[in-house]
Amino acid sequence: MSALPYSPVPPHEPLPHRKTLRAWLIPLSTRTTLWALVLLAFDYALLLTALAGTVWLAAGWAKLLSGLAAGFVTGRLFVIGHDACHQSLTPHRRLNKWLGRLAFLPSLTPYSLWDIGHNVIHHGYTNLKGVDFVWAPLTPTEYAALTPFARFKERIYRSGLGPGLYYMSEIWWKRLFFPNRAAMPTRRPIFIKDGLLVSAFALVWAGVLAAAAEATSQPILPVLLAGWVLPFLFWNAMIGFVVYVHHTHTQVRWHAEKTAWTRSQPFVSTTVHLTFPLGIGAVLHHIMEHTAHHVDMSIPLYRLKDAQSELEYMLPERIIVQPFSWRWYFKTAHDCKLYDFNLGGWTDFSGRPTGALAP
Repeated sequence: MSALPYSPVPPHEPLPHRKTLRAWLIPLSTRTTLWALVLLAFDYALLLTALAGTVWLAAGWAKLLSGLAAGFVTGRLFVIGHDACHQSLTPHRRLNKWLGRLAFLPSLTPYSLWDIGHNVIHHGYTNLKGVDFVWAPLTPTEYAALTPFARFKERIYRSGLGPGLYYMSEIWWKRLFFPNRAAMPTRRPIFIKDGLLVSAFALVWAGVLAAAAEATSQPILPVLLAGWVLPFLFWNAMIGFVVYVHHTHTQVRWHAEKTAWTRSQPFVSTTVHLTFPLGIGAVLHHIMEHTAHHVDMSIPLYRLKDAQSELEYMLPERIIVQPFSWRWYFKTAHDCKLYDFNLGGWTDFSGRPTGALAP
């Protein structure tokens, strides 16, 4: 039972203003520098241990598992950096910027460009077609106008097997790693500096692994593949999957017109709380408690679980809560191919409705 001094809002009543929702969560927005530093140090220790395994463990399968583990921990570090970029990791703005850059290094994410694309565009205009570019669905008309290759690529991205390819190609390569003017019209010196920072880190990372392979009389290529390439590929698959399930669901709405988008209170209606058994959510630093994060980005990751519980108590039947299963995931990928704004719902690639339509 919630300890809030408020009563739940019945489903038939208007959704309270975002300021009201955030007021409910004020006690959970307290940030702690020490705990943030402990989390960052712990995850870097895990990463270094996993990378050491790609060198010191002799069996190929052990190197492979170590590389996958390094990719997973890269994702955990990214969540810490994501909090720092939102200024929700510690109470200190300058410290957050440097901790964020440090946490983003293994994922080769330029801090300042992520700040623009994620904080300003994605959070500012979540699921507004033409502005929010993250997993934005095509309309049947847009899909029909694509070239055969572009249609093939869209089918791969939306197959359920392509989130890593989507993120690496459409987000990281085009919008984060030295983006051109078409992807990022604004040009700032800090964008170049952050790009050079992650590039230098990537080269040092590869160089250290190559030197370790030489020192242990191993071929360099297998060590680089296990300790450098594989973690990066796994990380892309991980973040592509996470972002996809955050905002793709047959009940999630996209909007083509800003007035309707504003009326929809998109910080609640466009996100999914994906639940997992066995404490997996905690292992992911609670990044799946995503509704609470969109309602109030100042809530640190170590308080998101409580914040999500409070929201679901106060707003019964309004928040999409989805227990995860691979069956659900691939059914969602099957049903959520295109979006018909005239109908107000998802369709398949032929334009046939597959989910509930908006009233």
